[in-house]
Amino acid sequence: MKDGDLEAKKELTLRNMRLVAHVAKKYQNSDEDMEDLISIGTIGLIKAISTYKEDYGSRLATYAARCIDNELLMHFRSKKKTAREVSLYEPIGTDKEGNQIHLLDIVESDEPDVVETIETDRRTREVLALVPKLLSGRERYIIENRYGLYACKPMTQREIAAALGISRSYVSRIEKRALEKLRKGMESAGGGR
Repeated sequence: MKDGDLEAKKELTLRNMRLVAHVAKKYQNSDEDMEDLISIGTIGLIKAISTYKEDYGSRLATYAARCIDNELLMHFRSKKKTAREVSLYEPIGTDKEGNQIHLLDIVESDEPDVVETIETDRRTREVLALVPKLLSGRERYIIENRYGLYACKPMTQREIAAALGISRSYVSRIEKRALEKLRKGMESAGGGR
């Protein structure tokens, strides 16, 4: 495909159509027809394949899932509808043994890289240690519930806003401020590498 082979681009698109269907399935409770969602998602897939570069630091499927989701979210925003956010960790079904399958399970087809897993675990522990040190009570509540930390069930910004009696946009601002504090805390601790 790098050399301009259109057949290679077509093959990559066809082989990733299941990914489009899985991401689009998250929006099936909207007023949109599933075929329309798949068409919109396919545009995101084609954009992903056209713009993907190996040095992005992620696999094509991971990058494509974000692009597909972004395309669907842009569609809903343009219609001024509420878009349901998709998390790679949300369950999308069950396997033959009854275990939950997450979108991440489908996106990640190869065995996880051991070094990457260890590094991710280390960084996760560092962030979790910074949450109570750097964040105010409200910031901590929003971050813990938004991202499902400390065994909390992940909540949408809308759900958190309703629980706190504030607007969703205010929750968004607090969340961004809290994430920035954590990012700076990681950098000063030497974990922002």
